[in-house]
Amino acid sequence: MSLKSADTKAFWPSRAVVTAGMPYGNKPLHFGHIGGVFVPADAFARFLRDRIGADNVRFVSGTDCFGSPIDEGFRKRVEDSGYEGTIADYVKENHNSQKQTLDAFDISLDIYEGSGIGHAGDVHQMLTDALLKKLHDHGVLVLDETLQFYDSEAEMFLNGRQVHGRCPVQGCKSDQAYADECSLGHQYEPTDLIAPISSVTGTVPEMRPVRNWYFDLPAYGEFLREQVQAAEANPWVRSIVPQTIKEFLVPPIVFIKNECREDFEAIASTLPPHQIREAEKGKSSFEVEFATIAERDEARPQLVAAGIRFRMGKTLVPFRITGNIEWGVKAPVMDEVEDLTVWCWPESLWAPISFTIAANDARGLPRQSWQEFWCAEDAEVFQFIGQDNLYFYGVAQPALFEALRPGAIFSEEGAALKQTTLVANHHILFGKTKASSSGAVKPPTGEQLLEHYTVEQLRAHFLALGLDQKSVGFSPKPFDPDEAKRNDPRVADPALKEGALLTNVFNRLARSCFYEAQNHFDGTMPLGTPSPEVLEKVAQTMALYEETMRRVEFHSIMAQMDEFIRWGNRYWTEGARRTEGDETLDERRQVLLDSFFILRIATLLMHPIVPVGCEQICEHLDFDPAEFFSWNYDFEGNGELCGAAEIDEGYHRVQALAPRFDFFKKHPSQYK
Repeated sequence: MSLKSADTKAFWPSRAVVTAGMPYGNKPLHFGHIGGVFVPADAFARFLRDRIGADNVRFVSGTDCFGSPIDEGFRKRVEDSGYEGTIADYVKENHNSQKQTLDAFDISLDIYEGSGIGHAGDVHQMLTDALLKKLHDHGVLVLDETLQFYDSEAEMFLNGRQVHGRCPVQGCKSDQAYADECSLGHQYEPTDLIAPISSVTGTVPEMRPVRNWYFDLPAYGEFLREQVQAAEANPWVRSIVPQTIKEFLVPPIVFIKNECREDFEAIASTLPPHQIREAEKGKSSFEVEFATIAERDEARPQLVAAGIRFRMGKTLVPFRITGNIEWGVKAPVMDEVEDLTVWCWPESLWAPISFTIAANDARGLPRQSWQEFWCAEDAEVFQFIGQDNLYFYGVAQPALFEALRPGAIFSEEGAALKQTTLVANHHILFGKTKASSSGAVKPPTGEQLLEHYTVEQLRAHFLALGLDQKSVGFSPKPFDPDEAKRNDPRVADPALKEGALLTNVFNRLARSCFYEAQNHFDGTMPLGTPSPEVLEKVAQTMALYEETMRRVEFHSIMAQMDEFIRWGNRYWTEGARRTEGDETLDERRQVLLDSFFILRIATLLMHPIVPVGCEQICEHLDFDPAEFFSWNYDFEGNGELCGAAEIDEGYHRVQALAPRFDFFKKHPSQYK
C-alpha cells in the first residue's frame, strides 16, 4: 500500500516560512526559549524541508534589538557593573550569545540576525519606512496626543519597562505591569496603570503630553470576527487562537467593585449611555458597558472624580505604532512629524518579512522574491509564538496586514500579504513555575542543560511535553531543588524518558540491521518488496504522522514514533529468532529486507526531531541525504533509492558499522 493512496487529509503549501519569535536582545536564552519555541519551530521547518523541498522553505528569526526591556537592561548593566559599551554593543553581545546557544541545539535557521543587526537590520529599516507610509496612505494611522510617564527627578521620559505598577485589566493576575502592557500581554492606557513607580529613581512619575501615531485597530473589529470564524472552522488551528482573539472582540466595559455601587448610582445619570450587568455569583464587581471607546473614556474622569475604583475590560483600542525613545527603528516623517521611533511590538510583527528578504538576498534571489513566500496563494507562513503574545499576532497583526490591502508594500505592483497560520504554545514551566529570567527562581540556560544531557535527548523531551495542549513542567533531575531526590539513583529523571527510546530501542533496531548485513549478507542490504504486513504498517504510520504534523502536535508525533520504533524492533527480534536456523537465508533475507525498510521509515520520520543521529544512519546506509529524507516516493521498498544495476543485483552495499556503535549517544555524565 503506497503513501499516495493512503487516506490522509493533510495538505502542504508549495512554499513556506517558519518563524520562531524574536528573543529580546537583553539576555541570553534560557530553556523556555529553546524548548518552548525554537525546538518545535525547528522540527517543523526540518519536516517541511523534507516534505516540500529545502529550497521552498525559509526558517527565520533574529534578535529583537529594540524596546523597553533592552533600554532597561542596558541601564541596569551600566549602573550595576559600570558597563562601558554602547547599547548597540550590549545588544550585539547578547545576540552572539543567543546564536551560539541556538547553534548548540541544532536549530537550523536560514537566518539569525536582528531587527537592528547586519543586512537584516538595514532591510528592516527600509521595510518599516515603506510599510508605515503605505498604512498612512491608506488612512488608517491617526496622530494623537497622549500622556506619557515622565520622571522629573531624572528629567527624562520613561519607556514602558521603566515604570512598574499593577495591571488595571479586570481579572489579570500578572505580577508585573508596565507603562501600557503587563507581563501577560494585556494592553491599557498608561493613565490606567495602578500605583506607578519609576524604576529609574523610585519616585512617582508625572504624565506629560506626547504625539504619536496609532493604528485604527477598532475599525477592524468585523474583519477580526470573520477571522475568528475561519479559525474555529479550521481543523489545523489550535483552539487557543480563536479563543484568545474573541476576548478582545467585546464592547468597552468598566468593572466596578460592588461596594462602590451607591457612589456609582449617584453619578450614573451624568455618564454617557451605558448598560449595567449585575455581578455574577461569587464575583466582586459589576459591569458597565459602553457603546464606544470614546464614551467609555468620557466616563473615566467622572468615575475618578467620584472616588470610584474601577478596572478596564479587554477590548479593541487604537494600537500604538510609534514612541518617543531614542533607541529604536526610525519612523518615517509623515505629516511633518519628525524624530519618532517605532514601538518595538509593531515592527517585530513584520520583522520576519525583513528576515525573509535578507535570507533571499543572501541566496542572490531577486528582491521581490519574498512575495513568493508571504503573498502567493500556494504559500503559507507558520508563526510559532507563546500564547501570551496572541494579542499581537492574532489581533493586531491580522488587522495590520488587512489594512495594507490592496497593493504591495514596496510598490503598487505585486500581491498583498496573506494572513499567517499561528502555532501558539502554552508555557513551558520550570517545575511548577513559569520560566522567566526575571523571576525569583532562575531557570537553567541552554549551556547548563548541555552539561547533563545530549542535544537529542533534550529535543525529544521538549517535543513530547505537549505544549500545544497545556502548560507543562520541565523537571530535569540535576536541577531538582530537593537535594535528596537529586542525588538518589532510585529516582528516575523525567527528562530522560524519551531519550531511552533513542539510546536503547532506536539504536538497537539500527545496529541489528547493520550487524546482520555484515555477519550474513556480505555487508549489503537486500532489495525487493517488503512483506504486506510491513507495507500496511508503514502506510498507516506515515499517513497518521503527516496529519498529526499538520496540526503540529509533537507530543502525539513522539507517541506515534515510540510505538512504531518499538514495533519495528520487535519485528526484527521475532523474525531473527524465527529464522535463526535458516541455512538458505531466504526467510532471513526477507526479515532483514523488511527491517531495513522499517529503519528507513523510522529514520525519515525522526529526522525533524533528532537530525544528527538520523543523518548518521543515512550516511551508513550510503544514500544521498537529499533523496533519503525526501517524501517524493511511493514508499514501497528501499529499491526506490537505488540505481538500476543495484535493483537487478538485488542488494545495496552499506557502510561497515564498528562494534557497539551508537547512533544516539548518552551524555557522558549518564554512564556509571
